[in-house]
Amino acid sequence: MSDHNAPSPGKIILSVDAMGGDSGPATVVAGLVRYAKSDPSVSFLLHGPRDVLTPLVSRRRGLSDRVEVIHAEDVVTMEDKPSHVMRHGKGTSMWSTIAAVHDGRASGAVSCGNTGALMALSMLQLRRLPGVIRPAIAVFWPSLNPQGFNVMLDVGADVRADAQDLLQYAMMGGSYARNGLGLSRPRIGLLNVGTEEHKGRAELKEAHELIGTFSERANFEYVGFVEGGDIPGKTADVIVTDGFTGNVALKTGEGTAGLVGDLLREAFSYSPMSRLASLLALTSLKRLKKRIDPRRVNGGVFLGLNGTVVKSHGGADDTGVAAAVGLAVRLAQSGFAEKLAARVASAAALTQDTDGDNGTDDTDATPGSITEEGQAQT
Repeated sequence: MSDHNAPSPGKIILSVDAMGGDSGPATVVAGLVRYAKSDPSVSFLLHGPRDVLTPLVSRRRGLSDRVEVIHAEDVVTMEDKPSHVMRHGKGTSMWSTIAAVHDGRASGAVSCGNTGALMALSMLQLRRLPGVIRPAIAVFWPSLNPQGFNVMLDVGADVRADAQDLLQYAMMGGSYARNGLGLSRPRIGLLNVGTEEHKGRAELKEAHELIGTFSERANFEYVGFVEGGDIPGKTADVIVTDGFTGNVALKTGEGTAGLVGDLLREAFSYSPMSRLASLLALTSLKRLKKRIDPRRVNGGVFLGLNGTVVKSHGGADDTGVAAAVGLAVRLAQSGFAEKLAARVASAAALTQDTDGDNGTDDTDATPGSITEEGQAQT
């Protein structure tokens, strides 16, 4: 299968679904404007009804010459079932957005639309990388680590994950941390209800053994089981879990961040003295807001596909859309898809070698792409 995400020489072309978000296409266009101001090297294919999008783009100075509107009459709604979209979605903006990556016209895709439908169409058109059983969605999570963020996956691509899936998530998450966070040897933790080895479901215990076995040869440090409190902590750089648990954790984190913001506003408006205190602490409060603002890290990356797809939050504003676009551009510029494909292929080779060597050490036979990928990021 051809590589659908080879970085184009010179300018990057990004395929963007204008429809499907909660705030409509005007917000998506505003997000493109926000990002375009900071990066003149990127052009866009914008998918949706031409009569709706053309006026929105033409009103934005400097954007019309960098945006090509691709007409797509239909829209995938948040209520549409993925199975229905796979059968009847060829006329939708989401289908058209992924098709541009498949056909090699764009280096990556961004959509604010229905997550299940987007994953289904991405798998249908781009296909999974050889050896990948279940793709995963990876996100950046604000953390206390020096890099400021941790990687967490899966956060909703598939509610199930067996031991082999979790091993593959560890491999892909490590690759994403190298390329997205610049970590030459990321620390990987497996999310569980406790750190003791006897705790957790059978597949977690099996995955614990598998990930530990491959960690040295795959050039990452396995720290073992981690708990929910470690997701934003310093113990690990990559948190591996199944899509059900990861999605619940993600939505809980978003809700908690919103609650903290609301409680702070309530506390600082309680009395004249508290309002004065808020003015004195304004700089620190702005710094805190920026640090935990989910819009700055908006964008879940679909890992395990033959192409780059970034899922923006459905309720994202222009700042969030710009962040998702920026993430897709950075991945395209770094050639991340090729590096991830090499990582998955190497992981498959490692697994086969271990299955066939009756437990003997094959460190010297480790495929070079694993070491080379890590070295390239140092």
